[in-house]
Order: sequence, then C-alpha cells, then structure tokens
Amino acid sequence: MSRNGGKKKVRQRLIRVGVVGVGRGQSFAAGATDIVGMRLVAICDTWEERLKAVGRQYGVATYTDYDKFLGHDMEAVILANYFHQHAPFAIKALEAGKHVMSETSCNATLAEGAALCRAVEKTGKIYMLAENYPYTPFHMEMKRLYESGEIGQVTYAEGEYNHPMSPRERLAISPGLSHWRNWIPSTYYCTHALAPLVYITGGTPVSVNALSMAFPEINRGTARMGDAGSVILCRMDNGSVFRLFGLILPGHSNWTRIHGTRGAMETTRGPGYFGPGLIRVWHEPWNRPQGVPLERTYVPEWPHHADLASRAGHGGGDFWTNFEFANAIRTGRQPFLNVYRGVAMSSVGILAWKSALQDGAPFRVPDFSKESSRKEVENDHWSPFPDHAGPGQPPPSIRGFVKPSIRDLKLARKVWTEIGHTGL
Repeated sequence: MSRNGGKKKVRQRLIRVGVVGVGRGQSFAAGATDIVGMRLVAICDTWEERLKAVGRQYGVATYTDYDKFLGHDMEAVILANYFHQHAPFAIKALEAGKHVMSETSCNATLAEGAALCRAVEKTGKIYMLAENYPYTPFHMEMKRLYESGEIGQVTYAEGEYNHPMSPRERLAISPGLSHWRNWIPSTYYCTHALAPLVYITGGTPVSVNALSMAFPEINRGTARMGDAGSVILCRMDNGSVFRLFGLILPGHSNWTRIHGTRGAMETTRGPGYFGPGLIRVWHEPWNRPQGVPLERTYVPEWPHHADLASRAGHGGGDFWTNFEFANAIRTGRQPFLNVYRGVAMSSVGILAWKSALQDGAPFRVPDFSKESSRKEVENDHWSPFPDHAGPGQPPPSIRGFVKPSIRDLKLARKVWTEIGHTGL
C-alpha cells in the first residue's frame, strides 16, 4: 500500500476470522476485510436475538455455543466479550489451534496471566492484545520521534484515560447488578493510558503503587460500586516512572506526555479522544539536537494507510489492530503487543488495586516471560468480580462493598428494561 493507503493489488490468501461479541465486536467484524487480508466467517454471542441480526448483516455463521464456534473452519479468533472473561476464552481458542486477538484486558487475575502465557508458548500460535490507543497518528508519530533519539531516553511519562459519562449512558452499557462495569475497580482499565507509553518507549513495568479516589456522588444514579478514579505509578525497567490517571471523574481527558534526557513531547489537551489533534515537542537550549527548533507544535500524520485508518473508530486504532494481527499471522512473528506485554499491562491494573487497598503499598510486577515468575502467581485468583467470588474476595471500592441505593436501583431497572434487559 502507498503512504496514503492506496491499495496495491496483490493476491493473497485471506485469513478466516471469527469474532466473539456482537456489541464492541462489530468494530472488529467490520474491519475483518480483504483490505487487511481477513475474511469474517463466524460470530458468537449468547445474545441470540442480536446475534441473528448481526449474522444476517454480515452473511456469516452464528453460534451461541463457544465450543461449537471454535469448530468452525477458521484460523483466528477475535475476543470482544466481557472485560474479565478474556483469558479462559483465549486459552480455549489457542488450544483449538486458533490465533487470538483479545480486547482491552488479557487477564482478570495473575493466575490467568500465567496460564495464558503458557498456552501461547505451548501452542505456538499468535496472540495479540487489541489495545487500540497506541495506533492513533499522535502516538505513532511520538514513537517515530522517540526511536529517532530526539528526546533521548524516557525519564518520566504520563498517560491519561478519563472518560466520564452521564448516569443514563453508564446504565445503558452495564445492564444488571453483576455486570462487570458495575464492579470494576478504578485501576483495572489502565491499558488505554499505559499501552501508548509502552508502545512509544518499549518500556516494561516492574513495580506499581496506586491510590484510588472514592466520591459516592459520582456514582449517584447508577448501579456502579467501584470508585470513580485512580492514580497509578509504574516504575519501569529503565528506572523511569510512568503516571497513569483515569477513570470516570468529571473532565474528559485523553493525554500523553513523555519527558526524556534530551527533551519532551506531548499531545495537546482538549475535548474528545485526542483534543485538537496536535503534538508539541520542546527542548532546553543547552541540550537540543543540532538543527532542531527549541519548540514546535504540529498536526501528525499516520506513516501510511492514512485513508483507511482515518475511517476507522478509536482514532484509527480499530483499523490498525486488525492490520497488525493479520500481519503477525501471515509472517508468523508475534506482534509488539504480544502476550507478555499484554499480560504485564493488564496485571498492572490488578496489582494497582492491591496497592490502593493498602493505601499505596508497592507491588512487584512479575516477569511473565519467565516460568519461575509465573510459578509464583499461578494460584493467585484474587479478583473483585462476582463471577470469581470466593474466600478473600476484594471489594470494588476502597470504601468496601457499597451497594447502590434503593432510588438508584429503581432508576437502573427502568433503564435496563428500556434497553431490553430483564434480569437483575
């Protein structure tokens, strides 16, 4: 393809792909086309009515049984099911001989992270975390700048993903008291903030501290039991510190900033996913590279495939994740967002919640590429989600297990009934 995304006519075998999830999964289904070398052949979900409608839309096979879905003639599976259920589905798909791309979080427990890494190694299949935020034009340009050496080695970085929504909007995407969105701790949804920083710098988190912010009024009018936001500090393998901020506090913020030994760069702030769409790069007079301005601000472009990426969701990330997954399968080389990086970043959220419940105590991030580290956590099933309830289950809030008020539950059931959800 050309720099601007013009399609070069090269005959290649299309990778047959199945998608799990008819909600968020439709973005992946729509992107599984010959443009990226894929062909959608099947979808799977337990929401039968919606599943049939989406199946007709794409003209593909539909399954409510995951095991039968895995028996379909296909080479790869894209998981867009519930946040905390990805690892068991991924492991089963890998063992069935499928390549796997998993959305947002790889594992809900440290034990799942260890098991997933082992499954990838045992099967030799491609595994990719479908984290879309690294693939905006801003982050791809910042990666290019970082790898050029212009700002030197990273010393400190900040990533923010703070996405407030109205109470009604939040209820509509979290139907039922046991829905994962109502229980997720404030630290768990951290990969949107962390993954771009890891993608740009190549760093690996080695320890974590975190504090959570619990303001009950922010949950008013919803069934959410988790806290509204958190700050996570990650010590990285080169000694730098990354600060991560989010989750649903008022004041929408998607922002990335990196300080290096020779300069700094950031995305400019503003509304929406990435503000007004600018990158700012600046240096001190005494150590700027020769021929580089002290400061410059400009609109970045994708390095290539711009017309295709610009039409995709999540700032182009929904195109690039499918593109990178297909390339990894075709070449047989694991992608940058491989199982080790994916599990490490997902585990940051888990360990950060352990830290927040101890008011910021430090926790070491295991090196999931080493079996000795995996052995240490293979029985760590610590999880706040109702599906994983058991002895020692942690609360979803630093305030403990706090139930929604009767008034909030009444409103919740009204909204859930309107969208067709009949359970509690």
